Amino acid sequence: MKATCVLLLSFSLSFVANAQQYGFNITDTTDEIGIASDTLEAAVRKRGYVSGVKGGSLLDKKTGFRDRGHGLDIVDWIMEPGSDEAYRDKLPSDLAYYFGNLYHGQRPKRSIEGPQICTKARELQPRVVEGRDFVAIEMKWNYTLAAPGRNTGSEWRQWLVFPRGKRYFISSDRITSRNDSPAMFLRIDMPGHIKHKRGDTFSEIYLSYRGHISNSEFFLDFPPDAKFNYRRDRDGVPQRFIRAYRARDPQTGKGGPWLAGMTLNPSDPSEAWCHQRGYVCMIHEFGERPIKAGESFSAAFIVGWFDSIEEMHAVYDRFKGHSDLEVAANGWRLIPSKP
Repeated sequence: MKATCVLLLSFSLSFVANAQQYGFNITDTTDEIGIASDTLEAAVRKRGYVSGVKGGSLLDKKTGFRDRGHGLDIVDWIMEPGSDEAYRDKLPSDLAYYFGNLYHGQRPKRSIEGPQICTKARELQPRVVEGRDFVAIEMKWNYTLAAPGRNTGSEWRQWLVFPRGKRYFISSDRITSRNDSPAMFLRIDMPGHIKHKRGDTFSEIYLSYRGHISNSEFFLDFPPDAKFNYRRDRDGVPQRFIRAYRARDPQTGKGGPWLAGMTLNPSDPSEAWCHQRGYVCMIHEFGERPIKAGESFSAAFIVGWFDSIEEMHAVYDRFKGHSDLEVAANGWRLIPSKP
């Protein structure tokens, strides 16, 4: 036992030393993994509210601003269009989907598998991969609930890659399905919701498919399909798919950088909400295409801090056309979207 403890301690010290050598400081506790570089800090939860980057932890060291939401690239259910009303009384409570209300709008949708990962998975086992100029974290989970006639066990896998010297991270979410569906999609938060009191934490929102929106539009609650809603089947595919908010110091009113979430293949999103429900809700759904059991679908993102819209566009255009991410110790690469 003593030899095993010494070996584990030696490995841990070696890992930290290597990370520091390459410009990162990594901390690993029972509840979360912390990542710090010269440009940003972030935390990834192992327990509690899991998936993505922990809310309030993405620090832009250039400006001192942090994200103002519940987390970034946070993951929910596997879903499809259509109502569950005919069998809702047979569903576990976390799968029932109520529409025709202020929270979900009018469009019928239903959950295929759950529960909601962020609130109900409870505990994940992140795997850290350290490269010469990046640190990456992989998370996986298999869904444990399913609608009647559907299988459980579809796999969600997420990569978060933090490149050295950047104020953003690259991520991907991938579902390997155990079910057939004519239009399966995954629901996530992208970049993430915005906590605020009458717009005190942000001055405006930028949607590449809509333009600039003043914070005053979010003083009162409204449903997701009332305004600022995007649907691929109705609106077409934009040149870029970027959703961002300009941070604002709630104490001084001082303006800060933009926090953006970019979907690198603009045809991957099927619907995106930007509405007010006590906070600005930035639900993002991708996929909604036919799939067979055993097949996969995914999307890739860049999430982080930018000084201007022009800077966002330049980064987006550099990485555009990718829908997944692969990582190994010798490097990471974005995977091109399928035609």
